[in-house]
Amino acid sequence: MYLSKVCRLLVTLILTPLVLTFPYAALGDDVATSESLTTLFRASRKVISVNQNLINDASKGHKGLDGKSVVEMAKANYKDASGKTLSSGKPQKAMLDSVSEIMSEAQELINQADVGFKGFLPAIFARRVAGRFSQKMQGSMSIKLTAPKKYVRNRANRPDKWEHDVIENKFKGEGYENGKPFFEVTKSKGKDAFRYILPEYYGESCLGCHGSPKGELDITGGKKEGGVLGELGGAISLAIFK
Repeated sequence: MYLSKVCRLLVTLILTPLVLTFPYAALGDDVATSESLTTLFRASRKVISVNQNLINDASKGHKGLDGKSVVEMAKANYKDASGKTLSSGKPQKAMLDSVSEIMSEAQELINQADVGFKGFLPAIFARRVAGRFSQKMQGSMSIKLTAPKKYVRNRANRPDKWEHDVIENKFKGEGYENGKPFFEVTKSKGKDAFRYILPEYYGESCLGCHGSPKGELDITGGKKEGGVLGELGGAISLAIFK
């Protein structure tokens, strides 16, 4: 009897770590894909952010920001951010193709001479790229920009319940590591999905539209939210449907 109990205990000890770690190990590919795509999404938007003055320069016509050029700059930003060369997977290609197409479609607008503010902002660019990417992935993946509810301007970017809970209870929680993504297998739009969300914080370039004084109109005509440097201002949310 004693030996039987010992044997059962040893079997339990040997097998338990496998049972506990397997679900997490199985998420490795989804984590890597999500990390790559959200980093690329951010790297692409950065191209528009750092070139905003050029885009709005009324003294220049052609800005040199065609689809091919922006894709190459996005790849360079990705490598700077991740320390790695972008992989050539289907989702990554879909993201780069989306960036290229959105920039090609915007050429007439951003190259228009004698016009200053074009309204082609990083958030506008990102929303269009997100929509195009989600279309290309044909229901297998989706990506979006979202934010704490008080900072959302476009209703399409409002956080769903899962995103809201993560933003309020994880990202804003005391001691939560700055910049650390959160992920889990849960539901998205009623479907099983691996969900990954990456927090974003206000930088200097953000505060022209989202800073102080709160309520003042920014260059777009929207009201400034009163955000401060380093504050949680948004998130990139990705879903991989199962």
